[in-house]
Amino acid sequence: MKPFEPLEAGGQGWRVVVEALHVTTRVGLYAHEHEAPQAVCIDASLRYREMPHESDEGLIDYEAWCHRVSAFLEAKPHTRLLETLAVEIAALSFDEWPALDALTLMLHKPKIREGTRRLGLELDWRRADYDAWRMQAAARHASV
Repeated sequence: MKPFEPLEAGGQGWRVVVEALHVTTRVGLYAHEHEAPQAVCIDASLRYREMPHESDEGLIDYEAWCHRVSAFLEAKPHTRLLETLAVEIAALSFDEWPALDALTLMLHKPKIREGTRRLGLELDWRRADYDAWRMQAAARHASV
């Protein structure tokens, strides 16, 4: 992950950085991956612009975010793709933290392939990306 990239030129704001959150969940395409939960490692950059203050309003509480994401992933049924998990984590984050402006998530399965340090994926969304995804999902649901 690139947690310390500067925000856009002229931008200001805060970035909560979560590095190497290990969660056990059911994910994978292959038959052996359906047998038991496996570890997924999550790096996250959660961006917001409001000035933090002691009341907790307008903050991205990193402990609450880690707890919520962990509980969600540990309880969910099997998911085939890491990409699906990334989108679900992003949607959960935008839904539950209104102050969130943008996020970058990197997910990988530790020790998934010998000879590599890390194999995974990255999702980079702004709130507008989430809103567009939500509208497309609602349209697909309405047409069924």
